[in-house]
Amino acid sequence: MATVSFPSYDRSKLTAGIVHIGLGNFHRAHLAVYMDDLFAMGLNHDWAIIGAGVRAPDARMRAALKAQDYLSTVIELDPKGRSARQIGSMIDFVPVEADNASLIATMSRPEIRIVSLTVTEGGYFVDASGAFNPFAPQIVADGENPTRPTTAFGAIAAALKARRLAGIQPFTVMSCDNLPSNGKVARAAVVGTAQLSDPDLAAWIDQTVAFPNAMVDRITPATGPRELAMAAEFGLGADPVPVTCEPFRQWVLEDTFPAGRPAWEKLGVTFTPHVHAFETMKIRILNGGHALIAYPAGIKGIPLVHDAMTDPLIAAFLDAVETHEILPIVPPVPKMDLMEYKALILQRFSNPDVADTIRRLCLDGSNRQPKFIVPSIQDALAAGHQSEGLTLLCALWCRYCSGLTEAGEDIAPNDPNWDDLQTRAAQARTNPMAWIGMEQVYGALAQNAGFVVRFAEALAFIWAHGVDAALKRYIEKTRSRPR
Repeated sequence: MATVSFPSYDRSKLTAGIVHIGLGNFHRAHLAVYMDDLFAMGLNHDWAIIGAGVRAPDARMRAALKAQDYLSTVIELDPKGRSARQIGSMIDFVPVEADNASLIATMSRPEIRIVSLTVTEGGYFVDASGAFNPFAPQIVADGENPTRPTTAFGAIAAALKARRLAGIQPFTVMSCDNLPSNGKVARAAVVGTAQLSDPDLAAWIDQTVAFPNAMVDRITPATGPRELAMAAEFGLGADPVPVTCEPFRQWVLEDTFPAGRPAWEKLGVTFTPHVHAFETMKIRILNGGHALIAYPAGIKGIPLVHDAMTDPLIAAFLDAVETHEILPIVPPVPKMDLMEYKALILQRFSNPDVADTIRRLCLDGSNRQPKFIVPSIQDALAAGHQSEGLTLLCALWCRYCSGLTEAGEDIAPNDPNWDDLQTRAAQARTNPMAWIGMEQVYGALAQNAGFVVRFAEALAFIWAHGVDAALKRYIEKTRSRPR
């Protein structure tokens, strides 16, 4: 049986310094691992993590982790050999309650100096322009009931209010989600929620509380039967929520922590005022690249990402769009070669041991497309380029949302707005504006006549000739272009 490493430090000596909201796989393979590494170095034992959640399903995660003393199994999927470790950096998990009373009380404690979040790209209540939407029903409800909030942002605002009244220094709010300017977005959500019930508090938060921007990166597949079997191979079959991940990890962060922070620089975290450049690179090349793989593979019925990378047309489509359409409009990044970064991304996507699923990459396109794809199209058009490959991707996403693979198999609902997307995808076969007209996704792109024409032509071609023919046609157009 393969060996497992366990915390080398005395967990009973740890004390809390961080509350983390959103205990999904990514957090447990990223921030939790960084903290575990620091603790193993004998550092920052007063910065342990208390987990939290604001959704009913989070209660199941709490129950699972509480049953194993809040230890998380993390299995690194290196093609040279898998390794497993149990992460001990979390010492508690706040009860999941409808009014978030326990969460607010915990965040109000003076020893809590950072509140971090992984609540997904769609969890920040933003509109098509990326601005905070104060009219979202959950936010409106928090404005009407600020002492019984249901969202993470309402709870954070309530805890900051309690700390202000008690004369306790505010904590730093640190987003770890894949969003452009995620600190700025988190600030808008907390301030905007507070504004609805207490404008004075909102102004104080805006002026006083730090919201550092960050770029985070590590591929963490969803946990399913394969991952559970893997944990069992390591003798950890009793763990119902193991995490698998690639060996690569990256974290780029603004050093804005008035209440202090752990010594993450000792673990290779990059502290820089130029986080935006790194996050633009990552979101457009990696997250955008995921979409370029996902939708053609999903339509073709390919289940795994590394299998999609062995499909010559999908791999060539990914490389061509990255090279000709994305890299040219990604701003320079300090000490980074974009072509080398692209090569690293292609290598990571091809790792067969990760076995990431195409379905996971296709998930929640209505929230991911406006963040990962649409900005690249907008920048390309502004630079005078037609962006045919990314426009083709929009058509592939529409075709995927029709709900059938090319083999006629059903595609299970895979988006919070699936019913609406499926209806629009059917209508778009004869009326492309039924799709492009989604303002929350495409914004002003629907007013660009050239984009609309190219989308309509690409979608018609896919339906008439199939995915392979559409990919091949685009690839052949790019072959004569200089790299």
